[in-house]
Amino acid sequence: MKKQTLVPLITFLLGICLVSLIVYKTDTHEKEQRHITAQLNVATYGEQIKNEITNGIEITDTLKQILISEDGEIHQFETIAGNLMSDSIESVQLAPNGVVTDIYPANENEAGKIDLLHDKDRRKISCYARDNHTIITQGPFKLKQGGYGIAVRNPVYLKDKNGHEYFWGFTIVILRVPDIFSDSISALSNFGYEYKISKTVAPWSDTYKVVYQSDGQTNHPVSYTFTIGDENWKFEVSPKSGWRNATLLTIIIGMFLTISLLLSVLTRIWLVENEHKKKFQILARTDSLTNIYNRYGFDEFAEKMIQKNPKAHFVAALLDIDDFKFINDIYGHNYGDRALKNLADSMKTFFPSDALLGRNGGDEFCILLPNCTFAEADIQLQKFTKLPKSFSYHGKEHAFYISLGYAEYPTFASNRSQLMRCADAALYEIKLHGKNGCMVYREGLRSGARKQLGFTFKDISEHLPGAFIIYRADKEDDELFLQMMNFFICPDIKI
Repeated sequence: MKKQTLVPLITFLLGICLVSLIVYKTDTHEKEQRHITAQLNVATYGEQIKNEITNGIEITDTLKQILISEDGEIHQFETIAGNLMSDSIESVQLAPNGVVTDIYPANENEAGKIDLLHDKDRRKISCYARDNHTIITQGPFKLKQGGYGIAVRNPVYLKDKNGHEYFWGFTIVILRVPDIFSDSISALSNFGYEYKISKTVAPWSDTYKVVYQSDGQTNHPVSYTFTIGDENWKFEVSPKSGWRNATLLTIIIGMFLTISLLLSVLTRIWLVENEHKKKFQILARTDSLTNIYNRYGFDEFAEKMIQKNPKAHFVAALLDIDDFKFINDIYGHNYGDRALKNLADSMKTFFPSDALLGRNGGDEFCILLPNCTFAEADIQLQKFTKLPKSFSYHGKEHAFYISLGYAEYPTFASNRSQLMRCADAALYEIKLHGKNGCMVYREGLRSGARKQLGFTFKDISEHLPGAFIIYRADKEDDELFLQMMNFFICPDIKI
């Protein structure tokens, strides 16, 4: 199988494996987050439900305290019970000696007047409450008025004249379900949860009976348990959409499968165009004319060299060709390029292999000498500046000269950019003092905006191989200056 097919196929298969891993990790993370959120919600709203039920139970405590303070008598029961009523309370009752005698409201509640201690359905749990001095809840059961309710029975004990405690009876409240905890379950439903509230069927039992639940099923729910009296309550919730975020997983699978397929296609394209890409990578940091680093490549590697050895000494040099514009204008840009290439070749030949060489652009070049002080570099740079440099024009060698400025790190600079500015200041200074020389940076030199140093008439008279005519730039055939040169010097130039 060809490499162009095999590698993309492997890439796609690895992508599939990666997608599977990402999906697994995402799914696990989402489940954990949803469980954490559900645990917080079930604990918060479970405690709120407990408080809401307890608030209903407090009505029986209020009646109990009145009975204790009034020696077992409650005057104006209907008035007191009416003040205690709320939307979640179905009725308030009194059961002296376990027999329900007073019910508020009395309407449609006459059937509730029963003997709790002898009724077959209520006897056992009522006796338990009496004998164990504890509040009990019973239900849910269907109310004749509609809906469901839970009976809360609170045993009351008084003392006789001799100080002996005796059982007076029960204070009772019937709580409407789910009205008593409607706020909590409504909030949970809005948050996207299924829920179920259960309680033990009796204080001595471990069997739970559902008090109220949402329409949907709770799948692998988280739960919160609390105790009211001697009975255990359990509140369970689970997300309506399940613990797995199916929408997110679908998006991730689709997205990463697309990415895997795209990567496979791109891999194939990369393999086919590999050679071209390698050239582009080289061109990104290399000057195509001189085959040394361009400004981007030089700055990048110079920065890395200095950061890697911040305590070492470095010498940075900036140099350019004197009157390079003259070469381009007179001999043409092709010969200007020859001069640039010859200068770069001489740099590669002259300087050691660990020296970093670059072309900033135009005719400006840069050099970074590692593990070197300006005293050590001075002779080397002076020698290179004086080294003969030339380019060939129609079989004849024409000399050109350079100006060079250099500075030392860390003597005059604390970083690469400051070091190059110091070298630039030295180069500017040598340009102002006649060019064709080498100068080290010293305190007081400033890098100014270099002026364009064009060729002078003296340059022309010494170097121009023929004749020239200067025109005004804004008019045609308007000669400003005409000078004829000695044709015998360069007989190959014709007018």
